[in-house]
Amino acid sequence: MMPVSEPDLVPARRGLAAACGAAMIAGSTAFSAGSAPTARPSASAKASLSEPKIVQVESSSRAGPEATAGATMAGGALALLVSGKRKSRGRARKGARLVQTVRPAVPPGVYCDAQEACQRRKTRTVMVGDVPVGSEHAIATQTMTTTLTHDVEATVAQVKKCADMGIDIVRITVQGMREAKACEGIKKRLLEDGYKTAIVADIHFTPKVALVCADFVDKVRVNPGNFADGRKSFDTLSELTAEDIKEATDAIEESLTPLVLKLKEQGKAMRIGVNHGSLSERILFQYGDSPEGMVASAIEFGEICRKHDFHNFIFSMKSSNPQVMVNAYRSLAREMYKLGWDYPLHLGVTEAGGGSDGRIKSAVGIGALLQDGLGDTIRVSLTEDPEFEAKPCISLRGVAERAIGKGVAPFNEHSERRNGVFSRRKCEFPLDIPLNQDGTVLSRITVKEMKDMDTKTLVERLGLRLRADGDIQKDWKSIDVMVVDGMVPPGVGVKIKTLLDIPMGVICKEGPNVPEGATVMLESEKAAQGDSQPERVGGYALVFTGDESEEIMQKALKNVKPRMMLLKPTSGDARTFTSRRFFAAVSQIEEGKSVPTMLWYTYPKAEGQDEDDVVVRASADFGSLFVDGMGEGILWDAEDLNADDLRESSFNLLQASRMRISKTEFISCPSCGRTLFNLQETTAKIQERTGHLPGVRVAIMGCIVNGPGEMADADFGYVGSGVGKVDLYVNYDVVKRAIPSEEAVEALVDLIKEHGRWQDPSDGDDDEVEAEVGAVAVIDSPSGNLFVTPIF
Repeated sequence: MMPVSEPDLVPARRGLAAACGAAMIAGSTAFSAGSAPTARPSASAKASLSEPKIVQVESSSRAGPEATAGATMAGGALALLVSGKRKSRGRARKGARLVQTVRPAVPPGVYCDAQEACQRRKTRTVMVGDVPVGSEHAIATQTMTTTLTHDVEATVAQVKKCADMGIDIVRITVQGMREAKACEGIKKRLLEDGYKTAIVADIHFTPKVALVCADFVDKVRVNPGNFADGRKSFDTLSELTAEDIKEATDAIEESLTPLVLKLKEQGKAMRIGVNHGSLSERILFQYGDSPEGMVASAIEFGEICRKHDFHNFIFSMKSSNPQVMVNAYRSLAREMYKLGWDYPLHLGVTEAGGGSDGRIKSAVGIGALLQDGLGDTIRVSLTEDPEFEAKPCISLRGVAERAIGKGVAPFNEHSERRNGVFSRRKCEFPLDIPLNQDGTVLSRITVKEMKDMDTKTLVERLGLRLRADGDIQKDWKSIDVMVVDGMVPPGVGVKIKTLLDIPMGVICKEGPNVPEGATVMLESEKAAQGDSQPERVGGYALVFTGDESEEIMQKALKNVKPRMMLLKPTSGDARTFTSRRFFAAVSQIEEGKSVPTMLWYTYPKAEGQDEDDVVVRASADFGSLFVDGMGEGILWDAEDLNADDLRESSFNLLQASRMRISKTEFISCPSCGRTLFNLQETTAKIQERTGHLPGVRVAIMGCIVNGPGEMADADFGYVGSGVGKVDLYVNYDVVKRAIPSEEAVEALVDLIKEHGRWQDPSDGDDDEVEAEVGAVAVIDSPSGNLFVTPIF
């Protein structure tokens, strides 16, 4: 879809009146608005923002731009309708009632320009200072300062450092008039020193402050969740009527319009920055903390801008959960296609954390979108000094630039993925190979490496644990399956037998020294041309490149009846689309549709490429499949990373993709001028005390801006509430207030213990280590093989 022309300016009041008029229904699906249109349920309702119970409004007369705007406002202005079920992890509101509003349903559509290749979504250009943001320009990089904004010298120095590292746009927090006035000095000093870096003011709760700093900065970021509605409780609403919605709409328009007009007059930009963690109470009431609510919130603010003929704005839809983030951006893009909007997208995973975890988590979400051609400016939010965000940003931009124009021939996906329906493959997991149904970690090792390793070295390489009595056991960081590269000699065969007895899966080429129980690896082309393979303990692993014809795939699967498949594309280009095509094809083959499939992607050394580049690129590749439920395991094969880093990164990537949770997950904000404690030091202390709790999610927030909302995706929360004070949360609920910061970490540990989620860390005594073995149940399979599913 190409960019649309500028819309006709619609008088604000008339558009709003039409919207609110359309909103009035009470138990029926008809309403009256001038020409007495009729209403009926839409067959395509599931594709629109509020999937359940959508009513499509039709008129006997041709709708003009004003009617269209009014109808859009009915849907976009503060949320549309809500069904009887909430889509939130939050508590249900007993006795709550929502008077439904009407929104025109939209037909099924797409969220990106092409299904089978990376084509950048066409957008208008939005100028942020001297930085152009849009599809006709390189992806702009962003970060945010962590200094106190009123400290002009420190802030200017940090902006310079970021700019010198390659950052195009720097955001600064502006929480009050003191900080707003400091923006003048910051921008002036930067220009005097020859820095034209675009400066963005980050605004929460304070529309008046936004008006002041707008004179000095290049862009203003507003958060729809708290710009006009700053309430942070989640259970005070018991009813929401059309009158309530109109009142809220009027309040938002009254607060936002002066800023819109000022930015328009000065030729400056706005970011409508929706955050999953800080949706307004009204949106939460209607949608829960869901992507649908995020989209409704964004469209609502966009409509106000458009009513005043202001189009120099950008959207963002951030979440600390990459799956939610990807879904939210796709949903917004899908909605904008249907509305004919072409505004750029700012991509980011908020509160991603630091180190390898933060880079992987960000690359999973941002990379998945970039590979579909979505995104015009990006930020990697790390709990580190802001200049360190530059390198992963630039690496992700490289991912996007390499992907453009790459793809495969058109194919049919045979799923509703592009319409926002998430589903995982229904697989049968074999009894004789210890695969993990939440995500299997594989590792490649050469025959020569195995031959030269003693037992201790081999155990360390695979993340196993060697007990004092010589027994070898699995740990949470152990790989599940080892892939042996090369023909197995006698000595290596003995070591393989030892690993099989742990039990650990071992895949190797067929040969005389392959012990019973090992899985034999076969290539699809040869398997398709040969005879049916005999049944054996350990079975077979069938390797596909993704380029095979469906005929070859079907013959190979029928001849081999594999325990698992390995998808190993021959090219590093278009892995996302090659893999999607493979999964679409195999879903139509009876012998293959339930066979677990491991993604095997290789990353050879390349000039100018370092470890961070490999981590970011691979996370984008694997993550683009995992976030859509494609792939049951990972074999990350990279020459630039050592075996320990590859193993740890594989587990981190599965966890970031919301698959296998192998350790404590930390949702930590990147810090800014609002932060009320040393976030990096505090995060390190909390990680040290609680990092051994698999499956527990801890949110660490420097202030209240995103705090309570992000608690919905965490089990426990640690949020700065005042200078030297911390509030502790369980999910949404604050349970302890104003704890002195020096006591707060231990108070958090006590809270985890109170809720039965604590376990003491291992003391390192191998004599007392026991492998964790899950119970299993044998079930029948059409192939006659034995398969297993875990019992929970």
